[in-house]
Amino acid sequence: MAGLVQDCFSIGSTVECTTCYNANIEGEVLAFDQQTKMLILKCPSASKSAKLNDVYIVNLAMCSDVQVKKEVCIVPEQPLSLNLERLSTRARNQVEQKRLQISALSAGVSPEGQNLYMAIARTIKQVTWSGPNIVVCKDVTITPPYKVDNVNSSDQRQLSYVKKIVEKHENDQANINQSTSAADIPAN
Repeated sequence: MAGLVQDCFSIGSTVECTTCYNANIEGEVLAFDQQTKMLILKCPSASKSAKLNDVYIVNLAMCSDVQVKKEVCIVPEQPLSLNLERLSTRARNQVEQKRLQISALSAGVSPEGQNLYMAIARTIKQVTWSGPNIVVCKDVTITPPYKVDNVNSSDQRQLSYVKKIVEKHENDQANINQSTSAADIPAN
């Protein structure tokens, strides 16, 4: 849609549509495509939550009645342009993360190793697999069973930093396991 104010509906106006199934949909116009006669409406949530909205895409060719309840003549602001380079980089990074997860699965790495790998990757980007071993910054190696005692490196500074990450991950997992175990105990 090229224009900000469409021939039939202004963005922000309130419209009520009666569908071919005799259902009434009333909401705020988010978008309208005159060529396809498609209208997008934002309506109050069916769950009655004030923080949520339902969004309907209505084919006006399938409506028996359409009424404008409240016309808005304010021209909305031009939407911000997307940074396509940033989105492309983000997509490439996500694909690479999924490839690494797949390589861990194909190497037969335990779920504990996969979870630790992801925890480290959130902090340090230079994380790879070497068989079942996690390699961090090319100098630190974590071998199964992926505990603090299994972290090795000749670089003491990196060794200390990675050990702290592994220790935090172990503590977080222990807390998760404790809260899960406590939830499984039936109340008397």
